[in-house]
Amino acid sequence: MSAFVVVNPGVLATLQDQGRFGYAHLGLTQGGPADAVSYRSADLLLQNPHPSCQIEISVGSLTVVALADTVFCVTGAHMPLRVNGQSKALWRSHRIKKDDVIELGFAKSGLRCYLAVAGGFQLPKHFGSNSTVLREKVGGIAGAALQQGQFLPVRPAYRSLLWSLPEKFWPDFSASLELGLVPGYQQHWFDNSQWQQLCNTEYQVSGLYDRMGYRLQGEPLLYQPKSLLSEGICYGAVQLPPDGLPIVLLNDRQTLGGYPKPGVILARDAAALAQRRQGQRISFYTVEPKKLLSYQHEQQNYWAQLAMELRS
Repeated sequence: MSAFVVVNPGVLATLQDQGRFGYAHLGLTQGGPADAVSYRSADLLLQNPHPSCQIEISVGSLTVVALADTVFCVTGAHMPLRVNGQSKALWRSHRIKKDDVIELGFAKSGLRCYLAVAGGFQLPKHFGSNSTVLREKVGGIAGAALQQGQFLPVRPAYRSLLWSLPEKFWPDFSASLELGLVPGYQQHWFDNSQWQQLCNTEYQVSGLYDRMGYRLQGEPLLYQPKSLLSEGICYGAVQLPPDGLPIVLLNDRQTLGGYPKPGVILARDAAALAQRRQGQRISFYTVEPKKLLSYQHEQQNYWAQLAMELRS
């Protein structure tokens, strides 16, 4: 067993795996990669058993040193990547040797990157997961963001083939985003005109966004607030607080909430939302529940095609 050493943790870097499930009754939320698509793509590029423990880098400016020969890749936001000062491509696996220095600059498009190594980082799990949730101080290393001087254990590894994803498959995080909204059981609290307003309004990401959720800004939805007991909240739930501006809840959301929820967005769209920044345009469209199976098949086909498109 060897390690990576954190030289500069950047703005915010945390350890994440697939997330923490089955502990909501203890008040522990899901955690996990904010952009699950980029995260899973990194495991594909490294031919890792999915899911692995990776570093999620928000905004950028991470520097680490490898103390072992291994293979790594970076997916997600467009952050300049250098190894020993030499530019390297994102969405591609790279061999590195002991004492090589990996540097990430600041994101030019998107918000979060995933640095993955062959076999994943080897750390103890907390409540079944490596995922760091800062609010709950659980997961990762002492439930905190990465700090200068920390060691991240890895197993030395070699891959006979290096893989890359053609650029045409890279996501465009600068584009406006449409969120597929599946009506929930509280939809009847909103009449047809209110639902149409929700789906026909162009919102923007406000300055209040993080791994917990995204608050949108735009034309408020006027509705008659009703009393609601706090209840469990799922990933991608859309809440409407009294000001009528939607909040989309993500990985580090609270486990309970009492605002009305007209619906929940598709998981793939929630992952894409987590790459958006303040001011980017967001809208909703209705997804009928009877079509969810076709969306699931579409997503399965996407991953199958992605695996076929990897090039050595």
